[in-house]
Amino acid sequence: MEYVYAAMLLHKAEKKITEENVAKVLDAAGVKADMARTKALVAALEEVDIEEAIKTAAPTAAVAVPTGAATKEAKPAKEGKKEEEKKEEVAGLGALFG
Repeated sequence: MEYVYAAMLLHKAEKKITEENVAKVLDAAGVKADMARTKALVAALEEVDIEEAIKTAAPTAAVAVPTGAATKEAKPAKEGKKEEEKKEEVAGLGALFG
């Protein structure tokens, strides 16, 4: 996954996604780059429109949080409020990816 993150970081920084650049990003993050994996990633991304892929990607931060009368009755009001805050926090994570 760190290889994909490196490629996305390079894309966001408007840098060319090359084996050397991916390896530099990984090294800066403290990850020893495997050149075979780096080559495979760069080759796989050659024909990909990354902006289009980002726009059409399914939201990855969607999490089902139980709501309903039974849940609300079983929990005190303070816990219900915490649950709402958690839902808002999780939904906000989607902004990191799009």
